[in-house]
Amino acid sequence: MQPNSKKASAKLRNAWGRWLKHGVTLLLFMVVAILLFSLVRNMDWQAVIETLRGYSPALVMMGLGITAASFAVFSSYDLLGKFYTGHELPIKEVLPLAFVCYAFNLNLGAWVGGIALRYRLYTKFGLNVATVTRVLSVSLTTNWLGYMLLAGTLFTLRLIELPAHWQVGTLGLQFIGAGLLLVCLFYLSACRYSRRRTWQWRGHEIVLPSLRLALLQMLLGAANWSLMAALVYLLLPQGVFYPTILGILLVSSIAGVVTHIPAGLGVLEAVFIALLQHQVSTSEIIAALIGYRALYFLFPLGLACMVYLLLERWSKKQQRESEPRH
Repeated sequence: MQPNSKKASAKLRNAWGRWLKHGVTLLLFMVVAILLFSLVRNMDWQAVIETLRGYSPALVMMGLGITAASFAVFSSYDLLGKFYTGHELPIKEVLPLAFVCYAFNLNLGAWVGGIALRYRLYTKFGLNVATVTRVLSVSLTTNWLGYMLLAGTLFTLRLIELPAHWQVGTLGLQFIGAGLLLVCLFYLSACRYSRRRTWQWRGHEIVLPSLRLALLQMLLGAANWSLMAALVYLLLPQGVFYPTILGILLVSSIAGVVTHIPAGLGVLEAVFIALLQHQVSTSEIIAALIGYRALYFLFPLGLACMVYLLLERWSKKQQRESEPRH
Protein backbone atom coordinates (compact mmCIF):
# COMPACT_ATOMS: atom_id res chain seq x y z
CA MET A 1 0.00 0.00 0.00
CA GLN A 2 1.28 3.48 -0.91
CA PRO A 3 2.06 5.98 1.88
CA ASN A 4 -0.69 8.32 0.67
CA SER A 5 -3.20 5.47 0.76
CA LYS A 6 -2.17 4.60 4.32
CA LYS A 7 -2.61 8.23 5.41
CA ALA A 8 -6.02 8.42 3.75
CA SER A 9 -7.08 5.17 5.40
CA ALA A 10 -5.88 6.41 8.81
CA LYS A 11 -7.76 9.70 8.39
CA LEU A 12 -10.91 7.80 7.42
CA ARG A 13 -10.65 5.59 10.51
CA ASN A 14 -10.09 8.62 12.73
CA ALA A 15 -13.07 10.37 11.20
CA TRP A 16 -15.29 7.33 11.74
CA GLY A 17 -13.99 7.06 15.30
CA ARG A 18 -14.88 10.69 16.03
CA TRP A 19 -18.35 10.32 14.50
CA LEU A 20 -18.95 7.12 16.47
CA LYS A 21 -17.86 8.80 19.70
CA HIS A 22 -20.12 11.79 19.08
CA GLY A 23 -22.98 9.47 18.13
CA VAL A 24 -22.68 7.42 21.31
CA THR A 25 -22.46 10.60 23.41
CA LEU A 26 -25.57 12.03 21.75
CA LEU A 27 -27.44 8.75 22.21
CA LEU A 28 -26.57 8.60 25.91
CA PHE A 29 -27.58 12.24 26.33
CA MET A 30 -30.96 11.51 24.74
CA VAL A 31 -31.46 8.43 26.92
CA VAL A 32 -30.67 10.44 30.06
CA ALA A 33 -32.99 13.27 28.99
CA ILE A 34 -35.87 10.87 28.28
CA LEU A 35 -35.29 8.98 31.53
CA LEU A 36 -35.16 12.17 33.58
CA PHE A 37 -38.28 13.57 31.92
CA SER A 38 -40.20 10.36 32.53
CA LEU A 39 -39.15 10.36 36.19
CA VAL A 40 -39.94 13.99 37.04
CA ARG A 41 -42.92 14.81 34.81
CA ASN A 42 -45.29 13.89 37.62
CA MET A 43 -43.07 15.39 40.30
CA ASP A 44 -44.75 16.97 43.31
CA TRP A 45 -42.75 20.21 43.21
CA GLN A 46 -44.58 21.56 46.23
CA ALA A 47 -43.18 18.62 48.22
CA VAL A 48 -39.70 19.41 46.88
CA ILE A 49 -40.02 23.02 48.03
CA GLU A 50 -41.30 21.95 51.45
CA THR A 51 -38.34 19.58 51.85
CA LEU A 52 -35.91 22.37 50.96
CA ARG A 53 -37.58 24.70 53.45
CA GLY A 54 -37.22 22.00 56.09
CA TYR A 55 -33.41 22.13 55.98
CA SER A 56 -32.30 23.83 59.19
CA PRO A 57 -29.56 26.50 59.31
CA ALA A 58 -27.44 24.06 61.32
CA LEU A 59 -27.76 21.43 58.59
CA VAL A 60 -26.82 23.98 55.92
CA MET A 61 -23.76 25.01 57.93
CA MET A 62 -22.76 21.36 58.27
CA GLY A 63 -23.15 21.03 54.52
CA LEU A 64 -20.91 24.04 53.93
CA GLY A 65 -18.36 22.50 56.31
CA ILE A 66 -18.33 19.26 54.31
CA THR A 67 -17.99 21.27 51.10
CA ALA A 68 -15.06 23.23 52.51
CA ALA A 69 -13.36 20.01 53.64
CA SER A 70 -13.86 18.43 50.22
CA PHE A 71 -12.46 21.43 48.35
CA ALA A 72 -9.49 21.53 50.74
CA VAL A 73 -8.78 17.87 50.04
CA PHE A 74 -9.09 18.31 46.29
CA SER A 75 -6.85 21.38 46.34
CA SER A 76 -4.22 19.29 48.10
CA TYR A 77 -3.97 17.17 44.94
CA ASP A 78 -1.97 20.02 43.45
CA LEU A 79 0.28 20.01 46.52
CA LEU A 80 1.10 16.41 45.65
CA GLY A 81 1.87 17.72 42.17
CA LYS A 82 4.16 20.33 43.70
CA PHE A 83 6.12 17.70 45.62
CA TYR A 84 6.13 15.38 42.59
CA THR A 85 7.55 17.99 40.21
CA GLY A 86 9.59 19.99 42.72
CA HIS A 87 8.36 23.33 41.35
CA GLU A 88 8.89 26.36 43.57
CA LEU A 89 5.45 27.93 43.46
CA PRO A 90 4.50 28.61 47.10
CA ILE A 91 1.60 26.80 48.76
CA LYS A 92 -0.27 30.11 49.25
CA GLU A 93 -0.54 30.36 45.46
CA VAL A 94 -1.11 26.67 44.70
CA LEU A 95 -4.13 26.17 46.98
CA PRO A 96 -6.33 29.06 45.75
CA LEU A 97 -5.40 28.23 42.17
CA ALA A 98 -6.45 24.60 42.62
CA PHE A 99 -9.67 25.70 44.35
CA VAL A 100 -10.62 27.93 41.42
CA CYS A 101 -9.87 25.21 38.88
CA TYR A 102 -11.93 22.63 40.76
CA ALA A 103 -14.96 24.90 41.06
CA PHE A 104 -14.84 25.73 37.34
CA ASN A 105 -14.21 22.07 36.52
CA LEU A 106 -17.35 20.99 38.37
CA ASN A 107 -19.61 23.55 36.72
CA LEU A 108 -18.13 24.03 33.24
CA GLY A 109 -16.48 20.69 32.54
CA ALA A 110 -12.97 19.27 32.71
CA TRP A 111 -11.68 20.88 29.52
CA VAL A 112 -12.50 24.38 30.77
CA GLY A 113 -11.75 24.21 34.48
CA GLY A 114 -9.60 21.16 34.95
CA ILE A 115 -7.29 21.68 31.98
CA ALA A 116 -7.47 25.03 30.14
CA LEU A 117 -7.80 27.21 33.24
CA ARG A 118 -5.10 25.29 35.09
CA TYR A 119 -2.64 25.82 32.23
CA ARG A 120 -3.54 29.51 32.03
CA LEU A 121 -3.09 30.24 35.72
CA TYR A 122 -0.02 28.10 36.33
CA THR A 123 1.83 29.55 33.32
CA LYS A 124 0.89 33.06 34.45
CA PHE A 125 2.57 32.29 37.76
CA GLY A 126 5.73 31.18 36.00
CA LEU A 127 5.51 27.41 35.47
CA ASN A 128 6.35 25.98 32.06
CA VAL A 129 3.87 23.85 30.12
CA ALA A 130 5.72 20.58 30.77
CA THR A 131 5.59 21.11 34.54
CA VAL A 132 1.90 22.04 34.44
CA THR A 133 1.22 18.85 32.49
CA ARG A 134 2.91 16.78 35.19
CA VAL A 135 0.96 18.56 37.95
CA LEU A 136 -2.25 17.95 36.01
CA SER A 137 -1.38 14.27 35.56
CA VAL A 138 -0.90 13.87 39.32
CA SER A 139 -4.24 15.56 40.03
CA LEU A 140 -6.14 13.43 37.53
CA THR A 141 -4.44 10.24 38.71
CA THR A 142 -5.21 11.06 42.34
CA ASN A 143 -8.88 11.66 41.59
CA TRP A 144 -9.39 8.43 39.66
CA LEU A 145 -7.26 6.27 41.93
CA GLY A 146 -9.53 7.27 44.81
CA TYR A 147 -12.53 6.55 42.62
CA MET A 148 -11.26 3.09 41.66
CA LEU A 149 -10.43 2.19 45.26
CA LEU A 150 -13.91 3.09 46.51
CA ALA A 151 -15.86 1.82 43.52
CA GLY A 152 -13.86 -1.39 43.46
CA THR A 153 -14.59 -2.02 47.13
CA LEU A 154 -18.30 -1.15 46.94
CA PHE A 155 -18.94 -3.08 43.74
CA THR A 156 -17.00 -6.16 44.87
CA LEU A 157 -18.81 -6.30 48.21
CA ARG A 158 -22.19 -5.79 46.48
CA LEU A 159 -23.02 -2.73 48.56
CA ILE A 160 -25.08 -1.19 45.76
CA GLU A 161 -28.20 -2.77 44.29
CA LEU A 162 -28.88 -2.27 40.58
CA PRO A 163 -32.39 -2.33 39.07
CA ALA A 164 -33.27 -5.72 37.60
CA HIS A 165 -33.46 -4.33 34.04
CA TRP A 166 -29.87 -3.00 34.08
CA GLN A 167 -27.93 -5.35 31.81
CA VAL A 168 -24.63 -5.16 33.67
CA GLY A 169 -26.17 -7.00 36.64
CA THR A 170 -24.81 -7.46 40.15
CA LEU A 171 -22.34 -10.16 39.12
CA GLY A 172 -21.04 -8.01 36.28
CA LEU A 173 -20.62 -5.12 38.72
CA GLN A 174 -18.59 -7.40 41.00
CA PHE A 175 -16.24 -8.25 38.13
CA ILE A 176 -15.87 -4.54 37.35
CA GLY A 177 -15.11 -3.85 41.01
CA ALA A 178 -12.48 -6.59 41.15
CA GLY A 179 -10.90 -5.19 37.99
CA LEU A 180 -10.72 -1.70 39.51
CA LEU A 181 -9.04 -3.03 42.64
CA LEU A 182 -6.53 -4.91 40.49
CA VAL A 183 -5.67 -1.67 38.68
CA CYS A 184 -5.03 0.01 42.05
CA LEU A 185 -2.86 -2.90 43.16
CA PHE A 186 -0.93 -2.84 39.89
CA TYR A 187 -0.27 0.90 40.25
CA LEU A 188 1.00 0.54 43.80
CA SER A 189 3.16 -2.44 42.83
CA ALA A 190 4.66 -0.52 39.91
CA CYS A 191 5.44 2.46 42.16
CA ARG A 192 7.10 0.15 44.69
CA TYR A 193 8.92 -2.43 42.58
CA SER A 194 9.38 -1.13 39.04
CA ARG A 195 13.04 -0.69 38.12
CA ARG A 196 12.19 1.53 35.22
CA ARG A 197 10.86 4.82 36.57
CA THR A 198 10.62 6.95 33.43
CA TRP A 199 8.70 6.66 30.15
CA GLN A 200 8.19 8.94 27.17
CA TRP A 201 4.62 9.42 25.92
CA ARG A 202 3.68 11.90 23.18
CA GLY A 203 6.69 14.02 23.93
CA HIS A 204 6.06 14.08 27.69
CA GLU A 205 8.19 12.41 30.33
CA ILE A 206 6.25 10.22 32.76
CA VAL A 207 7.97 9.45 36.05
CA LEU A 208 6.53 6.90 38.47
CA PRO A 209 6.00 8.42 41.92
CA SER A 210 7.22 6.83 45.12
CA LEU A 211 5.01 4.33 46.92
CA ARG A 212 4.39 6.89 49.65
CA LEU A 213 3.11 9.46 47.15
CA ALA A 214 0.99 6.82 45.42
CA LEU A 215 -0.64 5.85 48.72
CA LEU A 216 -1.33 9.51 49.48
CA GLN A 217 -2.92 9.86 46.06
CA MET A 218 -5.22 6.94 46.72
CA LEU A 219 -6.18 8.08 50.22
CA LEU A 220 -6.82 11.72 49.28
CA GLY A 221 -8.79 10.74 46.20
CA ALA A 222 -10.95 8.37 48.23
CA ALA A 223 -11.42 11.01 50.94
CA ASN A 224 -12.74 13.57 48.47
CA TRP A 225 -15.26 11.21 46.87
CA SER A 226 -16.36 10.14 50.36
CA LEU A 227 -16.94 13.75 51.41
CA MET A 228 -19.00 14.45 48.29
CA ALA A 229 -21.21 11.48 49.10
CA ALA A 230 -21.40 12.58 52.75
CA LEU A 231 -22.97 15.87 51.65
CA VAL A 232 -25.70 14.10 49.67
CA TYR A 233 -26.19 11.70 52.59
CA LEU A 234 -26.62 14.65 54.96
CA LEU A 235 -29.38 16.15 52.81
CA LEU A 236 -31.34 12.91 52.41
CA PRO A 237 -33.75 11.54 55.05
CA GLN A 238 -32.31 9.44 57.83
CA GLY A 239 -32.16 5.70 57.38
CA VAL A 240 -30.44 5.59 53.99
CA PHE A 241 -27.33 3.40 53.91
CA TYR A 242 -24.27 5.67 53.37
CA PRO A 243 -22.32 3.16 51.19
CA THR A 244 -25.38 3.06 48.91
CA ILE A 245 -25.21 6.84 48.45
CA LEU A 246 -21.48 6.66 47.79
CA GLY A 247 -21.95 3.89 45.24
CA ILE A 248 -24.71 5.75 43.40
CA LEU A 249 -22.59 8.91 43.29
CA LEU A 250 -19.72 6.94 41.77
CA VAL A 251 -21.98 5.40 39.13
CA SER A 252 -23.50 8.79 38.25
CA SER A 253 -20.05 10.36 37.94
CA ILE A 254 -18.98 7.86 35.29
CA ALA A 255 -22.27 8.43 33.46
CA GLY A 256 -21.57 12.18 33.55
CA VAL A 257 -18.07 11.69 32.15
CA VAL A 258 -19.36 9.51 29.30
CA THR A 259 -22.09 11.97 28.29
CA HIS A 260 -19.77 15.02 28.55
CA ILE A 261 -22.56 17.09 30.11
CA PRO A 262 -21.13 19.95 32.24
CA ALA A 263 -21.81 19.38 35.95
CA GLY A 264 -23.50 16.10 35.00
CA LEU A 265 -26.72 18.12 34.81
CA GLY A 266 -29.61 15.70 34.61
CA VAL A 267 -27.34 12.66 34.71
CA LEU A 268 -26.82 12.84 38.47
CA GLU A 269 -30.53 13.24 39.07
CA ALA A 270 -31.53 10.43 36.69
CA VAL A 271 -29.12 7.91 38.21
CA PHE A 272 -30.02 8.79 41.81
CA ILE A 273 -33.74 8.52 41.12
CA ALA A 274 -33.34 5.24 39.25
CA LEU A 275 -31.28 3.62 42.01
CA LEU A 276 -32.78 5.18 45.14
CA GLN A 277 -36.49 5.66 44.43
CA HIS A 278 -37.36 2.34 46.11
CA GLN A 279 -36.00 3.74 49.42
CA VAL A 280 -36.68 7.49 49.28
CA SER A 281 -39.44 9.50 47.62
CA THR A 282 -38.53 11.19 44.35
CA SER A 283 -39.32 14.64 45.77
CA GLU A 284 -36.88 14.09 48.65
CA ILE A 285 -34.17 12.90 46.24
CA ILE A 286 -34.62 15.94 44.00
CA ALA A 287 -34.61 18.29 47.00
CA ALA A 288 -31.39 16.73 48.30
CA LEU A 289 -29.71 17.04 44.90
CA ILE A 290 -30.83 20.66 44.51
CA GLY A 291 -29.30 21.38 47.91
CA TYR A 292 -26.19 19.45 46.91
CA ARG A 293 -25.77 21.48 43.72
CA ALA A 294 -26.32 24.75 45.58
CA LEU A 295 -23.79 23.96 48.32
CA TYR A 296 -21.19 22.05 46.31
CA PHE A 297 -21.43 23.59 42.83
CA LEU A 298 -22.95 27.08 42.82
CA PHE A 299 -21.70 28.54 46.11
CA PRO A 300 -18.04 27.55 45.46
CA LEU A 301 -18.35 28.79 41.87
CA GLY A 302 -19.39 32.25 43.04
CA LEU A 303 -16.48 32.34 45.47
CA ALA A 304 -14.10 30.97 42.83
CA CYS A 305 -15.01 33.77 40.41
CA MET A 306 -13.86 36.34 42.96
CA VAL A 307 -10.70 34.38 43.78
CA TYR A 308 -9.97 34.04 40.06
CA LEU A 309 -10.03 37.82 39.61
CA LEU A 310 -7.65 38.19 42.55
CA LEU A 311 -5.30 35.56 41.06
CA GLU A 312 -5.28 37.39 37.72
CA ARG A 313 -4.36 40.66 39.45
CA TRP A 314 -1.80 38.88 41.60
CA SER A 315 -0.11 37.26 38.60
CA LYS A 316 0.02 40.56 36.69
CA LYS A 317 1.57 42.26 39.71
CA GLN A 318 4.23 39.54 39.91
CA GLN A 319 4.96 39.87 36.20
CA ARG A 320 5.42 43.63 36.53
CA GLU A 321 7.72 43.20 39.52
CA SER A 322 9.82 40.62 37.66
CA GLU A 323 10.32 42.85 34.61
CA PRO A 324 13.77 44.46 34.42
CA ARG A 325 13.81 48.14 35.25
CA HIS A 326 15.57 50.60 32.95
